[in-house]
Amino acid sequence: MNKILYLKEVPFAKKLFGFVLLILGLYFFIYNIIMGSIFIAIGLNLISTEGSEINLENNTYRNLKSIFGIHFGKWKPCPQFEYVSVFKTKENQTINVISATTTITSDIIYLNLFYNKNKHLTFYKTEDKEDAFKVAKKIQSKLGIDVLDATEKESKWIEE
Repeated sequence: MNKILYLKEVPFAKKLFGFVLLILGLYFFIYNIIMGSIFIAIGLNLISTEGSEINLENNTYRNLKSIFGIHFGKWKPCPQFEYVSVFKTKENQTINVISATTTITSDIIYLNLFYNKNKHLTFYKTEDKEDAFKVAKKIQSKLGIDVLDATEKESKWIEE
C-alpha cells in the first residue's frame, strides 16, 4: 500500500512510566474496578503515539493515535494539496502545582499541507528543523507539491 505515515515518537521514560501504570492498573482492576480503570486509561494514554497518515491509493488521510501498533483514526477524503509549509513557532505549556504556576516556552516546527488557497492540515510536528525538512522533502516527492520554508523571517520556496 502506498502511504505516507508519521508517528511522533514517545520518549523512553514516558513509555516506561506508561507501562508501569498499565501494569498497576491491571493489578488494581482485580480489587477496585474504578481505580484500576483510571490507571489503565492513564497508562494507555502515555504509551500511545499520535501522528498522521495519507493513503495515496485511495486519496484519503487521517490524524491517528496508535497503541501497540494498532492505528485508530477516521479516514477523510484528501483535498488537492497545493504545497507543504515548514513553519516555526513557539509553543507554551503551562504547569500548575498547588499554588505555583509556570509556563515553559519551546520552539516547535509544524508541517502544514495547504489547500484551497489558505486552508491547511497540520500533518507533522517536531522540534528538530532537519527532521522537519526531511519529512517535507518526502511529502514533496510523494505528492508532487512544492515546499515553502517559513522557518525564517523571509519565506522561500525550496527546489526539489
